[in-house]
Amino acid sequence: MSGRPAADEAGGLEQESLLSWHAQPSPEFSGGNQLQLLRGGDELFPLQTAAIAGALREVWLATYIFHDDEAGQALVAALRAAAARRVRVRVVVDGFGSKASLAWLQAQLEGSGVALAVFRPIDRWYSWLQPGQLRRLHQKLCVVDGEQGFVGGINIIGDRMDLNHGATEQPRLDFAVALHGPAVLPMEQAARAVWTRAWLGRDFGEELRALVRSPEPLSRLRRLVQGLRMPRPTWLRRRQREGEPALQPELEPVCAAFVLRDNLRQRRTIERAYIDAIRAARERVDLITPYFYPGHAFRRALRDAARRGVRVRLLLQGKVDYLLAGMAAQALYTELLGHGVEIFEYTPAFLHAKVCVVDESWATVGSSNIDPLSLLLNLEANVIVRDADFSRALAAEFEQALQVSRQVDQRHLQGQGLRAMFSRALVAWAAYVYLRVAGAAGRY
Repeated sequence: MSGRPAADEAGGLEQESLLSWHAQPSPEFSGGNQLQLLRGGDELFPLQTAAIAGALREVWLATYIFHDDEAGQALVAALRAAAARRVRVRVVVDGFGSKASLAWLQAQLEGSGVALAVFRPIDRWYSWLQPGQLRRLHQKLCVVDGEQGFVGGINIIGDRMDLNHGATEQPRLDFAVALHGPAVLPMEQAARAVWTRAWLGRDFGEELRALVRSPEPLSRLRRLVQGLRMPRPTWLRRRQREGEPALQPELEPVCAAFVLRDNLRQRRTIERAYIDAIRAARERVDLITPYFYPGHAFRRALRDAARRGVRVRLLLQGKVDYLLAGMAAQALYTELLGHGVEIFEYTPAFLHAKVCVVDESWATVGSSNIDPLSLLLNLEANVIVRDADFSRALAAEFEQALQVSRQVDQRHLQGQGLRAMFSRALVAWAAYVYLRVAGAAGRY
């Protein structure tokens, strides 16, 4: 990942943001949305199940993990009931994330009318040798009738169940957003696109035969291609044709944008939305993520914000689930603390939330971690909200989590000189190798 040094003046920051990043699609905001912040599956699953129970036309669901616990069983029952009412139900799960429960899920949905697609299945040992297998479906999306949408970081698994560590006493910290309004449309397009890609991968021969037999093969092919891709924002295309900067329009509350990270047109849309917001910050940046190993430009944005007086606080996992992930974040502690960034570790339970609040009216909730897998490889989905009330609600959740977390300072890092250097070198090497194997190029 590359980028020019951040300017010191506000005007320089804004100009750099517009000129350096405009080649990537920017978030397309829409007004008139209704949003509800949801904490954990305890709040998400009842609303999501109720929405599916009331579906009249279609349900689209995409998730990384679909587990066979109580939460998964309840959702399966809702999906089967919807399909029995002749609602069109389409579900796509990741072949790695849902591998442990995939046979159960397939058996539960067989003959129900629910169409289940598996994104890059891992059904043979040599599956890992196929190109692109390190790029996973990490989105968590549900759209009902094109009117109700759910997006965030919550998988289909109970808050007190962990795939690697079993049952836990305390629920993991995680968030999602329930939406009504114009922002739901691109969510539906995204869920439809990833389901279509996975379904074509499963039945590509059948689709080719149908294409050949079709009386209008070109029209059918065009529809298939459209189903595989998210359209670029119309106002962005217009401004780029006219040679204008991709400025955001002023919209009525609640102003929100659905943003993707994919391996087509929107490779760095989420990352650059984060960096733009951090560069424009004037008071605070509060960020929660379990996996934290940002690239150079992201770290520079955090350091520069802290140097110009912005209070930058990171809430990372204190109960580590993957050793290398914990090492990756800790390898950056000295650098960030030295520039005034405050770091906290969440200790009561596993941390899975991926959220951020910047100043008083910018916030995001989604599936994207701040690490190479999320920022450069996986399919991710976030919602960005420009609304003071929503930002206050998310900020209150941040403060509540901070109260039960421990702060990291330089005293905790004393005597770790050689160990820290070794850890940072190991993490950097591992990230470099992983990205190259996965086919990601360029500086990170």
